[in-house]
Amino acid sequence: MYQLTKNLALVQTVDFFPPIVDDPFTYGAIAAANSLSDVYAMGGRPITAMNIVAFPSDRPKEVLKEILRGGAQKAKEAGVPIVGGHTIDDAEPKYGMSVTGLVRPGKQWTNAGARPGDVLILTKAIGTGIITTAAKSGKASEAAIKAAITSMLVLNKAACEAGLEVTPNACTDITGFSLLGHLHGMLNASRVSAVISTSRVPLLKDAWELGAEREISPGGMGRNKSYYDHALTWKQGTHPKAFRVLFDPQTSGGLLFSISPKKSQRLLSALKAHHVQIAAVVGEVTQGEPGHITIEK
Repeated sequence: MYQLTKNLALVQTVDFFPPIVDDPFTYGAIAAANSLSDVYAMGGRPITAMNIVAFPSDRPKEVLKEILRGGAQKAKEAGVPIVGGHTIDDAEPKYGMSVTGLVRPGKQWTNAGARPGDVLILTKAIGTGIITTAAKSGKASEAAIKAAITSMLVLNKAACEAGLEVTPNACTDITGFSLLGHLHGMLNASRVSAVISTSRVPLLKDAWELGAEREISPGGMGRNKSYYDHALTWKQGTHPKAFRVLFDPQTSGGLLFSISPKKSQRLLSALKAHHVQIAAVVGEVTQGEPGHITIEK
């Protein structure tokens, strides 16, 4: 954030990554949705975007055109003009955006305001990393791939608008560091702990079968586990392979709200009114060691 005046501040963010799906148009749209997400996670309104592109000079320019067209359509859906960008020659395609948004100082959301007793509400299902990894080796069903792509294409705009009606204590989006990694970051910044229930975490179609049972592992899953496993306590009765989905790195994941019990029903109602398809209560914030997560069945 950068404060301009008493009543106005900029939110600036950047994100880009290599293709995670085969279709270039869809890849561009997912990358744009992912780039916009950090502004929504702060309760901001994105106003402009700039393309960031790496593309091999010997590849068909029609592919690049489709990537940019996908990003442009998603930005248009968000009401955000693309005002420029930069392209370099690179062996592997990469695409994303630098996004500028606006927020009123003092009204922004951070990941540092969670309080003991808060309810944790998640707005998208988990499993995009597992499913897109399985798709690359032909192990994911068409239905699972379609469900993952549909989820990644959904902007967090509606979830943000619902949150603005209620004002959560804290918020983060769930992306590459996984549900547990981003939750740990929120709890650590807020100096609190949490309990989450594996049975209440929404999963994309086939995510459990592919990730836990068939042990398909995105590269980031192992890294997430090594970074954050020290902060976890697994209660008796939890599935021994549940970590494989809870540490799954997400692309264009949902928002995770920490909100007082008194306001939680209002937020769930607002999410429904804004047509957010998933609004799952996955746990609660507790007093205890900062960043610690107890995981129960």
